[in-house]
Amino acid sequence: MTISINPTVELDLSVGKMSEAQFIDFCAENPELRIEQDQNQNVIVMPPVYGESGYFENEATGEVRAYAKSTKKGVSFSPNTGFKLPNGATRVPDANWVSNERWAVLSSKDKKKFLRVVPDFIIEVRSETDRLKTLQEKMREWIDNGVRLGWLIDPKTKKTHIYRENGSIDIVEGFEAVLSGEEVMPGFEFDLKLLRMP
Repeated sequence: MTISINPTVELDLSVGKMSEAQFIDFCAENPELRIEQDQNQNVIVMPPVYGESGYFENEATGEVRAYAKSTKKGVSFSPNTGFKLPNGATRVPDANWVSNERWAVLSSKDKKKFLRVVPDFIIEVRSETDRLKTLQEKMREWIDNGVRLGWLIDPKTKKTHIYRENGSIDIVEGFEAVLSGEEVMPGFEFDLKLLRMP
């Protein structure tokens, strides 16, 4: 099957896979899309999120960015930033934070590509079109590849799944709690009440 999303690019996706070079070209030709690639080089095109989901993602990203700016202990990137993981996947978290120690490993040239660094911390926010099982698998992939702390926030069930590098998973019920960045992001707190729509 041939897919054409942008009239200027047409790729054969008969097996659903692209080489890294094809994937980079595809992303460059379709900047309006949010695109990931799994470890088997299958391409995943994600639809735009609905209004509430966009609000929730923006709150999460804003709080992480504020922490990065105020502490200067690391950097955060937009929710369109691709991270090239050790297993070969290119993933795009809704919010992320990379410690100065991990960031310093990259050369200036590396910083101009998909980032070949694993964030210390990520947040994924479930949107109306996301399957929970798929996001849970993605969270395990993040942890397996070196993320130290990750939150899967599910507004549909008002549950937050907390994933840690030691393999433990905790679930926080409701949007009343204040989450902690623990030892990964000392001093970082995220009040889940921020996810209440105005």
